[in-house]
Amino acid sequence: MSWQRGDRIQPRYIDVEDEEYLRAAEDLVALFVAHDGRTRAALEESLQEYVGTGTDYRILRGLIKLLTDRCEFETSAPAEPAEVRRALFLKARARHPVVSDEARAELVAETARELSCNQNELPDALYADLPDNQRLDAFEPLTAAELLDLYNVAQAQALLYRSVEMRLRLEPQAPEGFRELFGAIKAYRLIHTVKGNSQAGYEVRLDGPASIFQRSQKYGIQMAVFLPALLLCKGWRMRAEIQGRQNRVAYFELTSEQTQLRSHYAEVTPYENPAVEKLAAAWARAGTGWTLEPSSVVIDLGDSAFIPDYVLRHAGTGAHVFLELLGFWTPDHLRERLLEFDHAGLHNFILCAWDDLRGTRDPMTNVPPNMIVFKRSLDPAAVSLMADSLLGI
Repeated sequence: MSWQRGDRIQPRYIDVEDEEYLRAAEDLVALFVAHDGRTRAALEESLQEYVGTGTDYRILRGLIKLLTDRCEFETSAPAEPAEVRRALFLKARARHPVVSDEARAELVAETARELSCNQNELPDALYADLPDNQRLDAFEPLTAAELLDLYNVAQAQALLYRSVEMRLRLEPQAPEGFRELFGAIKAYRLIHTVKGNSQAGYEVRLDGPASIFQRSQKYGIQMAVFLPALLLCKGWRMRAEIQGRQNRVAYFELTSEQTQLRSHYAEVTPYENPAVEKLAAAWARAGTGWTLEPSSVVIDLGDSAFIPDYVLRHAGTGAHVFLELLGFWTPDHLRERLLEFDHAGLHNFILCAWDDLRGTRDPMTNVPPNMIVFKRSLDPAAVSLMADSLLGI
């Protein structure tokens, strides 16, 4: 839910200190806790009774959706339901028609013996794999206040599903602040272009679905899951272009000084690029002449910035090469990026691009220097050979 005035759009937040909303959130959390081990259908029935037909039903359903996302439902049965159905229906077909209760009970008993399970449990197992019959196996509880905060963040994220482009203005700050924010951008695999320098600050443009996914929501969802990480960073202003109905454009703005949204992420980058993790694990076994160390620098490129993931150091000469593993990328974006390195006179770097994250169907006909495109995993030997060639070792 949102409101719009002119070209400005904002989510409809709820007051997280409102006593009625706090009471409702507490009641809903208690309902989920009380239904541990019970069926999804029983939980849905209790929730429907609670929501009723009040005027706030949309907000309550939103809270319920967030709580349901914190649940794990499982099929609870003494045997695989599909196997139970197969065995029982085959026996019933052989004795058709089965019209008496005694005949049905005999079929159930025979099937239970065949499947080595309790015949009293067999009828419930027959359709235990249907969603309504699955049982609540785990629920990650939270406080009423945390649930209301989560609701407000989810409202903002829903706007970003339709985001065409996001621009971030980063204030001058310590290198650690820049690395944290750029690290979050890369962790969520967002294609970005950077202008500015560390003294004046940076302007970061995050491309959206209009440029690489033909206006699908796939990339907008990436920006949405990036938002809670952004909320943990400091010194930024955000302006997101939102595609509305009939191609109307509106803008959603936030700053790091806002107080309405509180992130539920424990840290800025809660997960890592799997290609980065695999490379680090494989490097020690590769036995190259280079060591692989996490990088902590932000390198100015004149009117842009380079934030490498690693620095390679040669054991014999002490020479170093910076290494970055890209998130989503396009050939055009890479060509523009390599021009920035060339204008800055920086040559001791390697960019690694995972082909699965190529955001266009356009082929990569010629792989430029300083570039490695890999299919499944990044080979340490290939990285080492390129580092050798760059420095003439």
